[in-house]
Amino acid sequence: MSASYQQRLAEHYAELSPRLREAGDYLVENPLDVATRSLRSVATEARIAPATFSRLARALGFETFETLRDAVRAQLALKVSTFATRAKDLREAPAGAPEGILMRSLERTQSNLEELVRGLDPVELAKLVDVLHEARRVLIVGALGSTGIAEYAGYMANFLGEKWRLAGRMGSSYGSALSEMDKQDAMIVITMSPSARVAVNAAEIARHQGVHVAVITDSYACPALRHANSSFIISGESPNFFNTYTTTVFFLEMLMAMLAQKAGPDVVERISEIERHNRALGEVVDL
Repeated sequence: MSASYQQRLAEHYAELSPRLREAGDYLVENPLDVATRSLRSVATEARIAPATFSRLARALGFETFETLRDAVRAQLALKVSTFATRAKDLREAPAGAPEGILMRSLERTQSNLEELVRGLDPVELAKLVDVLHEARRVLIVGALGSTGIAEYAGYMANFLGEKWRLAGRMGSSYGSALSEMDKQDAMIVITMSPSARVAVNAAEIARHQGVHVAVITDSYACPALRHANSSFIISGESPNFFNTYTTTVFFLEMLMAMLAQKAGPDVVERISEIERHNRALGEVVDL
């Protein structure tokens, strides 16, 4: 469709019923929620029946609500600058003391963290913790720039139990990791802009297999969100040409702390045993 969803809504607004207008108003006022949350969640928040949003989508010329959601995401994605554009802006900016970038980075990071804490839905977060705690196995997916962050998440999670796995590690196949997963399992997908195709495809396959998919990203235009059961948008804004992962690391550390708090006493013994083995192997040095 050539026209944006806002244009379509403006063109058809007078023809809509009062209830469809109400749904349209919510769509315009809350594009981030519409782009990132499930139809059921959006309907609950708006206090409008899910079928009403589906009828709105058709009234605006979209086949389904999911198609309308994709249009919202595409519109929001237009605001995202490329790495090259941001690098060019850095080069063309007046040269300043190193402290200038240092302080701008600090201020942006603090703002990102505050935005994350303010915007987190405690109910959704608690649901994810419960799902991860109860899951038979949990697969962590991260590619390109998110690879190291996924590795760190996997390192933390392995202290909690053997059910945690890291996809694609040491040349292992993503397909083999996904092959035995089903509704008893969960997946954490970490993918920042621009999204890694393998992460998006893994989310899609896992969702079709009944796996609970949790997507952590920095953009509401992330294509993996359409396959998510749970989603968390974490700002990575930075004066650098590359988005920062500082806020993502904070979120993952907080998530692991909540899981450790929920775990039974056997986890403490497991962590103690791991530490004893680390020392016996000479992997760590006590200072």
